[in-house]
Amino acid sequence: MKITKIETFQVPPRWLFLRMETESGLVGWGEPIVEGRAETVAAAVAEMSDYLIGEDASTIEDHWQVLTKGGFYRGGPVLSSAVAGIDQALWDIKGKALDVPIYELLGGPVREKVRMYTWIQGASPEELANSTREAMAEGFTAVKFCPAGKLAPLDTAASIRKMVKSLAAVREAGGEELDIALDFHGRFSPAMSRRVLPLMEEYLPIFAEEVLVPELSGDLSLIAQGTSIPLAVGERLYSRWDFKTVLGKGVSVVQPDLSHAGGISEVRRIAAMAEAYGVQLAPHCPLGPIALAASLQVDIASPNFLLQEQSRGSGYQEGPDLFDYLEEPEVFNMGTGYIARPVAPGLGIGIDEEKVRHAALNPHRWRNSIWRQNDNSFLEW
Repeated sequence: MKITKIETFQVPPRWLFLRMETESGLVGWGEPIVEGRAETVAAAVAEMSDYLIGEDASTIEDHWQVLTKGGFYRGGPVLSSAVAGIDQALWDIKGKALDVPIYELLGGPVREKVRMYTWIQGASPEELANSTREAMAEGFTAVKFCPAGKLAPLDTAASIRKMVKSLAAVREAGGEELDIALDFHGRFSPAMSRRVLPLMEEYLPIFAEEVLVPELSGDLSLIAQGTSIPLAVGERLYSRWDFKTVLGKGVSVVQPDLSHAGGISEVRRIAAMAEAYGVQLAPHCPLGPIALAASLQVDIASPNFLLQEQSRGSGYQEGPDLFDYLEEPEVFNMGTGYIARPVAPGLGIGIDEEKVRHAALNPHRWRNSIWRQNDNSFLEW
């Protein structure tokens, strides 16, 4: 089952797809992407293809070891994301070759459905409350939003009160049965974290995500000691060694990204590491359908899975959405707030290759925003 061809496709709204073909005719798909760095990751995939072409697609772990360690310089978002997409495609091929979903190769299912959450949006507490009610009407039992806009390292009382009022409005609109996740996008300083999180405790959010940028992870223990809100981290950590530095530091939820953190192989290991610390798994996934399909395979096989992110409603992109490149969009039906365990082999999805090739004729150039403070100095986005 030798690998004969590897292609990448830069498709709207901000995704990068990978197609891997074997001499047997089996094709696997992956999603290697760093948002805003699609061209760079595509170049890394092309470099790694020099090793992979002609190799046996079935030796997934050996390829993972070579690709992550054989180039001498290791780690980081670009290399880890390139490996992630390749790894997803290799697992897709192996599942198809054996005619089983990937989760069967990870030990089998431990659940029959995957609980999803959706994003809510709004510039005011009233708009957030309306968005919450709309999400619940669609069937979701968990939502996430970012209460923090542009924030100074030590922001005003008015800014802090607005964040708390936003959370209060969502809780009032959603009731006590709704789970509310907060995403702070690394915009807090340690001091802001210690000041704001205790003010939000009475509304019982399920977790507070990325209160600090990853380079300040050494302060997580201090933050955790000062609040009862569970802390979630991991969208900008790229290996089990990165997660080793935060496990046991008061973190309650890990959020590795299946397209950034080394793919299915590495995220399954990260999940197992987290389980040993009593920490839950909630994979990061504001991305495309292949990344979500890979996430679901790990979710179904991981005992400590909590919630799954998906990109619809995230506000990060315009144009094609999660369903547009799928042959059968119903595989991602979330009408009950859950996605049922997929049963098709490999990743469990069919990619409309014609649509992908057509979309790639007009590649995107998505870039994240650059924010500045009133004095024009750089601000965390």
